[in-house]
Amino acid sequence: MSSRDAILGRVRAALADVPAVPAADDVEVDWEYGQRPATAAEDTLGLFVERVEDYRAEVSWVTPTEVAARIADALGDHEVTSAVLPAGAPQEWRDAIAAKGITVLTDDPVLNHAELDGTGAVVTASRVGIAETGTIVLDHGPDQGRRALSLVPDLHVCVIRADQVVADVPEAVARLRPSIDARQPLTWISGPSATSDIELSRVEGVHGPRTLRVLLVDG
Repeated sequence: MSSRDAILGRVRAALADVPAVPAADDVEVDWEYGQRPATAAEDTLGLFVERVEDYRAEVSWVTPTEVAARIADALGDHEVTSAVLPAGAPQEWRDAIAAKGITVLTDDPVLNHAELDGTGAVVTASRVGIAETGTIVLDHGPDQGRRALSLVPDLHVCVIRADQVVADVPEAVARLRPSIDARQPLTWISGPSATSDIELSRVEGVHGPRTLRVLLVDG
């Protein structure tokens, strides 16, 4: 008898007293990939905030007129002396940050790794947020900049509009389809960078920003 036959024989013996049950019937679900699921949370924004905060990120609700000032306040809270903004970031963001006495850097011409590493923070917009997973996705458009910007500085202040938040990953992928078709890079952010060893000792800032501040623009 081979080892395979011996193992299968033991499995059959172990299952000998398990009653046979009819196979479950397939039930057709009226749903297409990317369509908002019927089971989506009624309070999508509330779930998004809850899940993002579960990752130890800080979420602040802001109105459209408050965005620039709240960005500057977030940078001031962390006592950074410099921040880099993508070339396509709104001018009012730059003005509010500069008025706070913080040096504003623009990634044009491209900053090298040493210059980025010496920068206290990065401020970006975003493309889509996912309530179910608490994830923010950047497709690195003009107001988000290249991937290195959101990976090297220790603080990331990320602005996302309420209408950019969707229920789940399939709905997010549907939103991202134009970016995918255009072969744009995607960065999926679920809280600040963190990892843990076999003893579950958490270490933050290993693979990216140690701190994530999210400004959720509503209204």
